[in-house]
Amino acid sequence: MRRGGRAALIGAALLAALAALVAWLNVRGEEPLPPAGEGAAAAGADPAAIVRGAYLARAGNCAGCHTAPGGAEYAGGRGIDTPFGTVYASNLTPDADTGLGAWSAAEFRRALRHGRSRDGRLLYPAFPYPSYTRLTREDADALFAFLQAREPVRQANRAHELRFPYRLQVSLAVWRALYFRAESFEPDARRPAEWNRGRYLVQGLGHCEACHAPRNWLGATEAGGALGGALVPMQNWYAPALAAPREPGAADWSADDLVALLGTGLSRRGAAMGPMAEVVSRSTQHLSDADLRAMAAYLQSLPRPEGRQEPAEPASAQRLQLGGRIYKDQCAACHGEQGEGVAGIYPALAGNRAATMASPVNLVKAILHGGFPPATQGNPRPFGMPPFKQTLSEAEVAAVATWVRQSWGHRAAEVSELDVLRSR
Repeated sequence: MRRGGRAALIGAALLAALAALVAWLNVRGEEPLPPAGEGAAAAGADPAAIVRGAYLARAGNCAGCHTAPGGAEYAGGRGIDTPFGTVYASNLTPDADTGLGAWSAAEFRRALRHGRSRDGRLLYPAFPYPSYTRLTREDADALFAFLQAREPVRQANRAHELRFPYRLQVSLAVWRALYFRAESFEPDARRPAEWNRGRYLVQGLGHCEACHAPRNWLGATEAGGALGGALVPMQNWYAPALAAPREPGAADWSADDLVALLGTGLSRRGAAMGPMAEVVSRSTQHLSDADLRAMAAYLQSLPRPEGRQEPAEPASAQRLQLGGRIYKDQCAACHGEQGEGVAGIYPALAGNRAATMASPVNLVKAILHGGFPPATQGNPRPFGMPPFKQTLSEAEVAAVATWVRQSWGHRAAEVSELDVLRSR
């Protein structure tokens, strides 16, 4: 055999071995499906499971993605923008042709925990199965029972609009081989039950790492449930590191403050805005006090990263003078001359780490687009902040943001006009 032919055979063998490895990695840990038809509708018969499933659906904010603006709840159709194109959420109602009506509980569990659809297709991780893989069988079955008990809505699923090569199943299979591994939630026997419950909610149903964990260039989050802070893809709000003392996370918050923020959208330490406001509105405000305290206990236990934010050089006197004048004219009436805010209404800016963390993006976006905490049962008529994008120039927004970040003892870096343009 000629050398070229031998090399071709070796190359083909290596490719076949690689393909086999990728295929094996994609089915590793999957539970075998029962015989066809088994359990297709039985899960919907238990009223207690339906009630429990409704609560779990709130905890996972399932309706947030699977309900299109103006559409029927859980009927899908909402487009989720990603750096690779748009993924459209599927119909979760029990319609037999377009929803989950023909699914079995086992097929639904496989989708949740292993990212594989009923027909065997691999699902894109915009559906957060890298987090949902930690769900228990009982919770997955209760979710299925709840969804099967809803009114069926006939609404065909819309095809994803992803760029090449991301739209290929083989590309997704390689991504999963690299970054996804099915796992079960195992309580830590050394920790109390409350902590384990909080870890289950944060790492599993709550899929907090979907926003709060850094991602690589292929969109994979850091392993191990790290919540080190990240810019939310496509929305460009910064989800802060939840353990870093220099950012508005849980590191030195009291449990009461964390519970208040998650339960009402407002606490003494700040208010939920941007994507987090939707999370509070649709999800966490509906959780029990015990579950919110469990989440707080887990978040407060996260290891704190080393290092600190170095003090920045002061901005020019001209920029600070302009920023101070704008603050006095536009901001002080609500946030106070000394940035003290008004308890329960307007958050304080003095000492507010959301205003002084390394990334100024949230402060700039709040100035440009306004700040609107969610309306919740515990805070039904929140006070909002008007947008200033039509009344302040880029230079003025940069100046007032810089003034806030360098007043009342703050020593954060100044904000540039380019920072403002990016947020516009």
